[in-house]
Amino acid sequence: MKLIIISGMSGSGKAVAAKAFEDMGFTVVDNMLPVLLPELVDKCLDIGDQPPADRLAVVVDTRSGPFFSGWEPAFNLILSRGVRPTVLFLDSSDPVLVQRFKETRRKHPFYDEHGGILGSLRAERAVLENLRENADIVIDTSAMDVHTLRSQLTAEFGQTDDNRPPLTITVASFGFKHGLPLDADLVFDVRFLINPHYIDSLRPYDGRNKEVDKYVMSDPDSLPYLEKLFDLMSFSIPQYIDEGKAYLTVAIGCTGGRHRSVVVSERLGAFLTQSGYRVLIQHRDVDK
Repeated sequence: MKLIIISGMSGSGKAVAAKAFEDMGFTVVDNMLPVLLPELVDKCLDIGDQPPADRLAVVVDTRSGPFFSGWEPAFNLILSRGVRPTVLFLDSSDPVLVQRFKETRRKHPFYDEHGGILGSLRAERAVLENLRENADIVIDTSAMDVHTLRSQLTAEFGQTDDNRPPLTITVASFGFKHGLPLDADLVFDVRFLINPHYIDSLRPYDGRNKEVDKYVMSDPDSLPYLEKLFDLMSFSIPQYIDEGKAYLTVAIGCTGGRHRSVVVSERLGAFLTQSGYRVLIQHRDVDK
């Protein structure tokens, strides 16, 4: 059985994720009480004369109130059944979550107890802290729209017929002045490379532009840096696979996240794709 447990902060996109998994052919259950999860798994494994439901996605979050504290015993029971769930945790920054609640006018599950959105978010983060730390993959949806999140989930969890290694690598460019990505496993700083921002003809474009790429690569340090980065990835990724890691996020940062980090991310993504890995490329801050 392929079991995905979806959790995360209220307002981070769990409803979008549930619909995305449904479109991928998963049986989806929203707002599941953790105590009932082992029983659901048993039912899906043995449903009489019908074939077992082997692709299940379940949303477990703080809407279950006091029942949420039972998620860890439920998880251990599922493991005892021989099923290893993949825990997907969706997160977002507090300012973005506050804005989303204001736009949707929905009430946070903790609102009555804490009397405000920010206080509710802090309380929820404390409750979810242990689950987030034990998640297999954390996705920061702060800069994502609905379509971007759906596309990433489809790329990572959709069925594939190829023989590529069981690891999805996300290469994400970002700007340090906008903050580090929450879901980064590895962070590389390319602010030492020459900056197209100071060239009037290049400033309006991002690193996917050929002239911007050419300018960044004209720095004598660019090619040696890429060669060393490629060599590090070639050595490290097989070790992550041997460890059983299913998802790896490599974040490349420059000052604003529009030029140098985008060039390096595009080139790293192309190298990893040519090396036979399943790769997603994201540019978080190109429109900022």
